[in-house]
Amino acid sequence: MTPNPGGEVDRCDLDEPRRLALERQLRATVRGDVMFDSANRAAYATDSSNYRQVPLGVVCPRDHGDVVSVMRACAAFGAPVVARGGGTSLAGQACNVAVVVDTSRYMTRIVRLDPDSAQAIVETGVVLDDLRRAAEEHGLTFGPDPATHAWCTIGGMVGNNSCGTHALYAGKTVDNVERLRVVTYGGETLDVGAYDERAYGAAVAGGGPLSSILGGLRELAARYGPAIRQTYPDIPRRVSGFNLDQLLPEAGFHVARALVGTESTCGIVTEATLRLTRSPGHRRVVVLGFPDIFAAADAVPALVAFPLLGLEGFDRTLVEQMHKHRLNLEHLPLLPDGDGWLLAELGDDTAERADAATTRFIEALPAGVRWRRYDDPSEQQRVWAIRESGLGATALRLDGTHNLEGWEDAAVPIDKLGSYLRAMTKIWQRYGYSGAWYGHFGQGCVHTRNNFDLRTVDGLRKYRAYVEESADLVVSLGGSLSGEHGDGQARGELLARMFGDELVDAFRQFKAIFDPLGKMNPGKVVDPYPLDTNLRFGPAHQEVESRPRFFAFRGDGGSFQRAVERCVGVGRCRRDDSGVMCPSYRVTRDERHSTRGRAKLLAEMFQGQVTPRTWRNRDVKEALDLCLSCKGCVVDCPTHVDMATYKSEFLAHHYAHRLRPRAMYALGLIPLAARVATRLPRVANAMLSAPGVSNVLKRVAGVTTARPAPTFAKMSWRRGIRAQKSGGGRRLDASVVVWPDTFTDAFRPQLGRDTVAILEAFGETVAVPDAWACCGRPLYDTGMLKLARRWLTSLLDVLDPWIASGTPVVVVEPSCLAAFRDELPALLPDDPRAEKLSRLARSLAEHLVDHPRLDEVLAPSPSGLVLPPSVPPPSYAVHPHCHARVSGAAAADVRLLERLGATVEALDAGCCGMAGSFGFRAEHEKWARKIGEDWWLPRVRRAAESSAVVVDGFSCSTQLEHLNGGPCVTTVDIVRERLADRAAADHH
Repeated sequence: MTPNPGGEVDRCDLDEPRRLALERQLRATVRGDVMFDSANRAAYATDSSNYRQVPLGVVCPRDHGDVVSVMRACAAFGAPVVARGGGTSLAGQACNVAVVVDTSRYMTRIVRLDPDSAQAIVETGVVLDDLRRAAEEHGLTFGPDPATHAWCTIGGMVGNNSCGTHALYAGKTVDNVERLRVVTYGGETLDVGAYDERAYGAAVAGGGPLSSILGGLRELAARYGPAIRQTYPDIPRRVSGFNLDQLLPEAGFHVARALVGTESTCGIVTEATLRLTRSPGHRRVVVLGFPDIFAAADAVPALVAFPLLGLEGFDRTLVEQMHKHRLNLEHLPLLPDGDGWLLAELGDDTAERADAATTRFIEALPAGVRWRRYDDPSEQQRVWAIRESGLGATALRLDGTHNLEGWEDAAVPIDKLGSYLRAMTKIWQRYGYSGAWYGHFGQGCVHTRNNFDLRTVDGLRKYRAYVEESADLVVSLGGSLSGEHGDGQARGELLARMFGDELVDAFRQFKAIFDPLGKMNPGKVVDPYPLDTNLRFGPAHQEVESRPRFFAFRGDGGSFQRAVERCVGVGRCRRDDSGVMCPSYRVTRDERHSTRGRAKLLAEMFQGQVTPRTWRNRDVKEALDLCLSCKGCVVDCPTHVDMATYKSEFLAHHYAHRLRPRAMYALGLIPLAARVATRLPRVANAMLSAPGVSNVLKRVAGVTTARPAPTFAKMSWRRGIRAQKSGGGRRLDASVVVWPDTFTDAFRPQLGRDTVAILEAFGETVAVPDAWACCGRPLYDTGMLKLARRWLTSLLDVLDPWIASGTPVVVVEPSCLAAFRDELPALLPDDPRAEKLSRLARSLAEHLVDHPRLDEVLAPSPSGLVLPPSVPPPSYAVHPHCHARVSGAAAADVRLLERLGATVEALDAGCCGMAGSFGFRAEHEKWARKIGEDWWLPRVRRAAESSAVVVDGFSCSTQLEHLNGGPCVTTVDIVRERLADRAAADHH
């Protein structure tokens, strides 16, 4: 028992003057980034675990030489060092009171990929999926694939001995490492691999540090060989402890593999030679349904007798939690009946062999097992998405508090898996804990997150007793305390229960051979910090909120602090392969400018230890500055962090009783400016387009001169309605209202008029309110939330009659529709009209896609034929506005176009980079352009080669125009054209 449960413990005696002197030394000798400021220290204070330790500073080295310089400088000052890749460690091994060496920013080269030898040499900052994409060109892959495969780094995988779904087929990372290039504390470089007698003799004869290290390791292996052979569990997922078994003669005295899984406690790996595995080109997935998860576990030994690529499992509790958090609900019907499921993947190089293997597998299933087979890759992806919902579904409770890791990846022999789950469930019941079971059942490794109380001393005592009892259970079953996520601080002090004191002492000696001063990631694995200290959410964690909130934060118990603490550090915001999140990180590669980094800075602001507890916090302000407020994180983040809302809330407090930058007024108040400009559009356009005058106006306003201003329409939509004097703006008997948002009203009124014409063609009675009001979308980016509340209240007043009658409200502009559904009820939670309007608001596609007259109205001829048989269907590539993804409207656009007989691709091209006002601010323009040109535009242009590009958002179409990206159409344009075709057909 620790004397101070939850307290901070560290083993660094570097005072502040010496820390700053170390920073100066590093700046003088390292070419990469040296960051000892409070913002970066706050951003790197936690990984994805329960632990928090503020680093001395952070270095992002450019190459191996920089790592050598870092190690020499740190040794000169006696400063501890810890290496970090994707920062997703779950046992606390990637945070420490040390200099953090982050290789993920620059050390990202695939040095060589040799398909003939099926090997690759990579720098350790390479992201796993980047390597896999390169290898797939040759029918190869790197087999281990943890859930973070799209953003985890090879260095992190080597440090952690990562596994993943396909370790069943390809083995753990340790099984796929051939050589490592390692820098030890003090700056010595070692190139190590396996050593037969000849290689060993040559290395020892060469002298130097490697000679003495090899001698020490050989002596260690000889001394502890019998204990290693007797004690190490013979299971595929033994990740706990050091790989001393790799030093045995029968393992080939493989020093590189012995260093895998040492969690940077021995040195920093800068380059790895990896074994690649054949990647089956044809895969099949069979989903099995069982009465409960225990029956599923009992079936595993018989199933793995087949040549499976993966065998994953999850229980009913996980599915229920998915329902509560509304995660991947559309995929759940793919599951067969049951309360426990296994996902079996089979594959081969040919479809025939893959089919034959799958048929044999299904024929051998036990009687009563329900199953479904999926051959289509898109359906397989949907099935895997259910399993991959594990983190998002289990991490948070509905009130925003956390379920925590802490005992969540033990592994046991597969014939003991059912017994383990039953026994653990009984232990949960005794301790009052609950959780979902999911994980890599084919290798006996199971994950869970539980409702631990780590915030109180009594809760910590209970937690410690629980993990000690659980550890004893696993050991009694011949298992491993960690089957995937390593030991770090979470399991380091439990290792004696698994290995005994003798082998724990061998671990200590192994570390000392490489790190005699004990400065590499101290307190992790060897001589560990107590597992109930250095806690992120321990008894010392402070819950403070110094001002009333603007947003309701209903999913977080009304707490802004709890909302920012949603981030569990999983790091999906660092991925490059798909999704919107996080566009600013993609171009800066700066942790502070990831969603995770910003959330951590906000969380640290509330603690007030590393960065000040004040709304005037400059660290937080600078980190939020490049947030585009695209809301991609709301959809892409497993825990639905909403950084746009957090930024808006923070800025509202940050600028309270202070003047904002000029650009915030110029762009935030654009609805008011547009209201004035639409009265004199020619004058406004002349002023904004005249070279001399416009540039002066833009510079004064803080707006970029590199982009033309949008052109105001000759007559706004509202003014056109008033000029017609039709009374449509006050039609209370309307069947649908079309809202004249600022962007459509001032810049694209024809889009609004076409929307009305389309609805009237469907027999709708349409009202377009002509009284001015605005949802305030531009105000949120600037934190002008008091004004936003007033505008939203006025909007409710204008729409009040239709809200009362439950009339649907079609909103043309996607970002404004998102404001109706999101910001409106969040800023006015006490006005019942707000919630009701958020449900009534919809896009045109949402209103039409299930309309009873859709086929009748839009069929191009009375016969109902969509197209003559000889004419191919139209092809569209839909780029959804970021906010349309959040509001859910994007899916309806695709469905509507498909119902019109078109071939439709929903582009996964990320954020366009404009993001409303972001691209117009002078200091942001280069970043907006870079986001658009480096990521978004190439994908849009590729799609445009074979399809018409559909872009509904005003900012997206503006960005496309400014970057010369080619033509685009809107969903409204397409439907209007189809109506014209129908009219022409009727005429003839």
